[in-house]
Amino acid sequence: MLNMLFVKGQHLKTVLCTTPNKYVVIDAAGAVKPQCCVDIVIRHRDVRSCHYGVIDKFRLQVSEQSQRKALGRKEVISTLLPSAKEQQKEEEEKRIKEHLTESLFFEQSFQPENRSVSSGPSLLTVFLGVVCIAALMLPTRGDVESLVPLYLHLSVNQKLVAAYILGLITMAILRT
Repeated sequence: MLNMLFVKGQHLKTVLCTTPNKYVVIDAAGAVKPQCCVDIVIRHRDVRSCHYGVIDKFRLQVSEQSQRKALGRKEVISTLLPSAKEQQKEEEEKRIKEHLTESLFFEQSFQPENRSVSSGPSLLTVFLGVVCIAALMLPTRGDVESLVPLYLHLSVNQKLVAAYILGLITMAILRT
């Protein structure tokens, strides 16, 4: 609530706003008698959390009634703040969200198995991967022109198994 006091002659008051659809100004314009005081009541129409912290401006203009010439103006800044209850509720919701995020992160990073921290895949995994790659590079049964002995020629099914195992090893390595 704003309070205005005028000492000499009768004056006119006008209240302007940057967002008039958000506010209701009781008696936004009118006359002020000499030696009188006027209360200006401004009410927020739409109190929602999305409007908290938004800065709006009001301009109070005073003019002399006989000349309608502006004598002066005053700009008032208004910011809608949440009530103590709403602020406490928002802080509690924020803490709950942070707690859930932390617990989710903890669950994802926690490994129930007692694995030792390693810098990469185990030696057995690497060895098995190399064997599968070598098997895939060997000739297939039926290839005639090859320098590799016939007992090292693999069937298509054997190569498919080697490719499958190599894929599993690759996925295991990329997960760690």
